[in-house]
Parts: sequence; C-alpha cells; structure tokens
Amino acid sequence: MPYVDRQNRICGFLDIEDVENSGKFLRRYFILDTQQGSLLWYMDNPQNLPVGAKHVGFLSLTYISKVSDATKQRPKAEYCFVINAGMRKYFLQANDQQDLVEWVNALNNATKITVPKSSDPVHSESQKLTSNGNKKQVPYKTEIIAGVAVVTQTQDGEVGHSVAGEKLGLRKPPNHPPYLHTRAGQDQAVIKAGYCVKQGALMKNWKRRYFVLEQNSMSYFKSDLEKEPLRIILLKEVHKVQECKHSEIMMRDNLFEVVTTSRTFFVQADSPEEMHGWIKAISGAIVAQRGPGRSAASMRQARRHSSPCIQRYTPRVTQGSTEGHSWAL
Repeated sequence: MPYVDRQNRICGFLDIEDVENSGKFLRRYFILDTQQGSLLWYMDNPQNLPVGAKHVGFLSLTYISKVSDATKQRPKAEYCFVINAGMRKYFLQANDQQDLVEWVNALNNATKITVPKSSDPVHSESQKLTSNGNKKQVPYKTEIIAGVAVVTQTQDGEVGHSVAGEKLGLRKPPNHPPYLHTRAGQDQAVIKAGYCVKQGALMKNWKRRYFVLEQNSMSYFKSDLEKEPLRIILLKEVHKVQECKHSEIMMRDNLFEVVTTSRTFFVQADSPEEMHGWIKAISGAIVAQRGPGRSAASMRQARRHSSPCIQRYTPRVTQGSTEGHSWAL
C-alpha cells in the first residue's frame, strides 16, 4: 500500500506496463507529488539510488482524466488499474486489492477537478481533497483548452493525505500461514521473507537484500535466487529489535534496528506496515526461542550457571599451621 513520506508525498512500488498493450510490466517506485502536480517513477526508491538519479517516467496530474480498476481490460494482470491521460492509457499493477484501491483513490483525489460554469470558463474554486476522512481546501484554476479541462493550482498550499500502511517490496509471495513455506535447501521453516535495504558495516552504503527469518536465525541474501546467505544472524545473539530512533538523522523512512552482541544492523523496509511486520515477526521468533521476558544476556547467564562448576585450587595460610589448603568455586 502507498505511504506518505517526510515531504508529504505518496510513495510506493507498482508494476507499470513498459509499452502500451505489450503486456510486459516492470517494477518501479512511484512518487505522487500533489504540490508539484506530478506523478514520477524511478528504478528504485531514490534513497537507494546514486545522488542525482533521474526519474525514468513522468506524468503531469493535469493530464489525468480518470483512474479506475482495469482487471477486466487486463485479465492476466492481477490487481491492475489504468490511468487515462490524454491519448495514452497507463496500465499499472498493484501488490494486492487494498493496494489497488488506495492508489486509485489517491490518484483520483489528487487529480479531481470541478468543471467551470459555461458563463465563466476561467475561474478559481476550492477543490476538496479527501483521504481517510481528512479534508483540506486548495484553490485551483480550471481552464477548458481544446475541449480538455486543464487544472492548475493558483497559489502555494499543501495538500495533506493520510494514507494507511502499505506492502511494497517486490511481488508479494503467496499468503501462506507461518512456518509452512520453506526455502529450498533449508531445514528450518521460514517465518517471514522479503526484500529490505540494509546499511553496510564498513562503507555505510545501502543495498537491497533478501531477508529470511527462521526459527533460530535471520539471514540475508544478495537476491531471492541465491542459496548461500551473505550473513546469518543468530536470534540468541539479538538483544532487541525496534524502530530506529535515529531515522531522522539517517534520513531513512521505515527504518528499524536489530541490536546484537557485536553489531547493530540498520534495516529499511519498503513501508511502515512492512517495518512493523518485521519487528513483530523477529520479536515473536525470539520469544518463541527463549520464552517470554528473557533477554540474550539472561540466556548467556543461564547457560553459565547451568555449566558444571570448575574448582580452582588456592593455597591459604591458616592459624596453627604453616600452610593450609582450600577450594574456591
């Protein structure tokens, strides 16, 4: 589902038909910027691209006449909707039905216009934009040019949107119950899997990795096609997992941290919903492994106490003898 970033833009991953009527869809990261009046799409989240990376597609909101469900027009493309813009139709594929509905509503709200009276072809009026019950009036100017209604904002003003959650990442895997889907070549059942962006340990760069959470560990791979993980994080070494308190400083949305004995892993999910999903899944796996209320430190202490005692011999001088002997545990 789409989410709102720090610049009050609606963002998320969608698949877009590369060439109209080709049937070939490509994964792109979309940004709906109502203040700039544009819909842009990038190869990936711009935060993960080199500085200055340009968008690969652009559509002015003034050219969008209607956005609607297109599952009947594209029966082979699941959760498909269409943007009608002038002489072109843009077919896009959402992640699920809720994702489709929220994108369609957000785009329609952002491009909603009121046709002016016939006696006053050019005038200003307030356009009501509604999202999840929040309303804000923004002045727009509507003109009829060559029979086409073109709307432009007449003065600066923010257009607020409150869109709930999202599931972005790459294409969603089938909705299997926990512990029922397994990765090839692995003995443990997979609790949760998906793409996230992780900060490197040395260069501090950010790279997209495929994460797999299992009963006793969390691993990340270069892609979902790889069989050998780049690293395995044992859950018994994890002290805590939580939403990152330094996300503002690091300029990363949907950031959470996995704190272990030797290192803190900073991981960025594709949406707030995904971030909370990962935190809940990892925390649940840790509780299932250790039992409620037991930390990594308490587990290590318990292991030390459960180990056989090693006696250490130390000499001690006692009264009435030259030297006595005692054992200290």
